[in-house]
Amino acid sequence: MPTLRWQKSSYSSEGNNCLELATAPDGTLHLRESDTPAVTLTLEPPALTSLLTATRRGIAGPGARS
Repeated sequence: MPTLRWQKSSYSSEGNNCLELATAPDGTLHLRESDTPAVTLTLEPPALTSLLTATRRGIAGPGARS
């Protein structure tokens, strides 16, 4: 796998408690928690959009409605 260039939001604090995102040459997106960089989640762009939409609507993530 090529070396990924990880980015985090400018809203993130200086500590290692943020989500980082990288785009691979094949277009897949990679997510990781900055304090556990060895663990990554790889998604196609439409899957990430669905995940973010579900999280915003409260149907995914902590406290999700069932």
